[in-house]
Amino acid sequence: MLYAQVHLTLPAWVHDAVDTTRSYASDADKVALAVALSRGNVEHASGGPFGAVVFGPDDRIVAVGVNRVLPHSCSVAHAEMMAYMLAQQRTQRARLNRDADDRAVGPITLATSSQPCCQCYGATIWAGIDRLLIGARAEDVMALTPFDEGPLPADWIGELEKRGIAVTQDIERDAACDVLRMYGEDGGSRY
Repeated sequence: MLYAQVHLTLPAWVHDAVDTTRSYASDADKVALAVALSRGNVEHASGGPFGAVVFGPDDRIVAVGVNRVLPHSCSVAHAEMMAYMLAQQRTQRARLNRDADDRAVGPITLATSSQPCCQCYGATIWAGIDRLLIGARAEDVMALTPFDEGPLPADWIGELEKRGIAVTQDIERDAACDVLRMYGEDGGSRY
């Protein structure tokens, strides 16, 4: 039989872990939520140590994502990808920062517990975000876990900024690294 659909879900605990009515005004608050989701994913053994959140112009949550690669046997089920796909479904916009008449809607922000890998980097260009907030760096991920983050352009930040995406790194980096370390020390392969 030929499969004709893909069904990806967030783990049930996520719904109790986020407050969709709250405004997350500071960049640190936004990334702290992404890090908390990454920690929850490890503690619940529901996926890898990554979390991401899409925020609308009102600093409220549009969608969240956690890594679901192994539970769904799907290599694209990274936290950023899950957040983008869920935000796109919720807003019914493939480019989150443009409406149906191609007018600007934003700013749209992605907060992520760790620097996007090569796959999520590419999706970030097309997803329609205006700001990218990052906790841990790729070198942290590769030093503390068994993950290979893949190749990026030498000036990956410059490439994003050329496309109108402002990048801020090292927000809550220590907390994000603590989650990566916890995952890596636990063997890093069971979820």
